[in-house]
Amino acid sequence: MSELPQTTLSIEKTQGELEERDLAEVRKLATAAQETDGNPPLSDQTLVALGSEDLSDKVFSLRAEQQAAPGESSLVGVVAAVREPETDSWVVELVVHPQYRQQGVGSALLQRLGEELDLSTIQTWAHGGHPAAKKLAEGIGLSTVRELYKLRREGSEALEIPELDRRSTVRSFRVGEDEPAWLAANAAAFADHPEQGSLTLADLDSRMAEAWFDPLGFFLALDATEKVIAFHWTKIHPATTDSVRPLGEVYVVGVVPEAQGMGLGRVLTALGVNYLLEMGVGAVMLYVDAENQAAVNLYRSMGFTLWDTDIMYGPKPIES
Repeated sequence: MSELPQTTLSIEKTQGELEERDLAEVRKLATAAQETDGNPPLSDQTLVALGSEDLSDKVFSLRAEQQAAPGESSLVGVVAAVREPETDSWVVELVVHPQYRQQGVGSALLQRLGEELDLSTIQTWAHGGHPAAKKLAEGIGLSTVRELYKLRREGSEALEIPELDRRSTVRSFRVGEDEPAWLAANAAAFADHPEQGSLTLADLDSRMAEAWFDPLGFFLALDATEKVIAFHWTKIHPATTDSVRPLGEVYVVGVVPEAQGMGLGRVLTALGVNYLLEMGVGAVMLYVDAENQAAVNLYRSMGFTLWDTDIMYGPKPIES
């Protein structure tokens, strides 16, 4: 692997929120990488963090630019680092523009990151288990610490919706009304989840501001007291150059502890999948932790099959 001439590659750090123009460039780079790799290189939470003014001490980014001509430069790579609130560890995502790979951009970004953080202590995602990401991670002494399955359901056949428990009702999310109740239910449902369970109102508002947000596809299950006890938030990804129809996503399904065992996860998942099919998607996908065997079995029983795997690399476990 050859390094780019130092005179052509510059790396700048931004602490906290990116300016709107810079964030737009990062999104554009991420889209280019996704169209090549088939996987989004930056998670939704990372993009939210990069655009948040409330996380100045918990997020920073490194932007690698190559000079094309005097006074002109192109964004060729990005590192985003977000400090996890629960563990206080740094989670890093790195993306290099497809046209500038195998030219030392990733190595240069990692070298610069090493000036900011102890690389042996970070955690980093490889979306789709990209071989180049594995090579970079292993090169700094990291190993696999978590696997996230990406499952997919093809076809347009609707799912059978089980009968809802008579103590419960289901309706769509009401913007301006349901935010506090959903945040409480989400925190309870994902109390042990390192990312999802820590979502704030600012995080929710950022997602609701996205072009893909559809409150009609955000289903809430309520008990007899109108308390939110389960939910299924769906998402639709626009069609790409490789697909004629958009792709649906089971974005997040959650059930609060006291409502476990009522079958609400299956009911809401089926409702959401059928809604996505009605909206014209060509397939439906979802993410699930590989270790969550109960959820994996549920989704497999509904016609989902393994499509790909995201891998988190981190410090090697200390042997006892």
